[in-house]
Amino acid sequence: MTEKEKFIIKMKKRTRKFAVDVILFCDSLKVCKASSVITYQLVKSATSTGANYRAACGARSRAEFFSKICIVVEEADESNYWLEVINDANLSNDVEELLRLINESNEITKIMSTAKFTASENK
Repeated sequence: MTEKEKFIIKMKKRTRKFAVDVILFCDSLKVCKASSVITYQLVKSATSTGANYRAACGARSRAEFFSKICIVVEEADESNYWLEVINDANLSNDVEELLRLINESNEITKIMSTAKFTASENK
């Protein structure tokens, strides 16, 4: 197995784990009108990150890969935004997990931004 194949498998698992961790985290948030709206948006963006990465890996062309990886970057960054809103609005009692998820969304965004840049160079 090549390093590229190992990386793809690792990132598929990582983005799926991020989605599951966000879903479980959202179940622990304080219940209020705002948290239900934010939770809906966060779960959508977190699960979309992994789903679109998976789609990018199965792309039939460089253009399709680039299009999907752009969506991955947007969704990971949006997840980061909603996690920061939860932090700023003090909607979580589990600050340690919240900060871990913020860090993970930042890392995924950076990794995928690098992939996006590389893909744009190889067009």
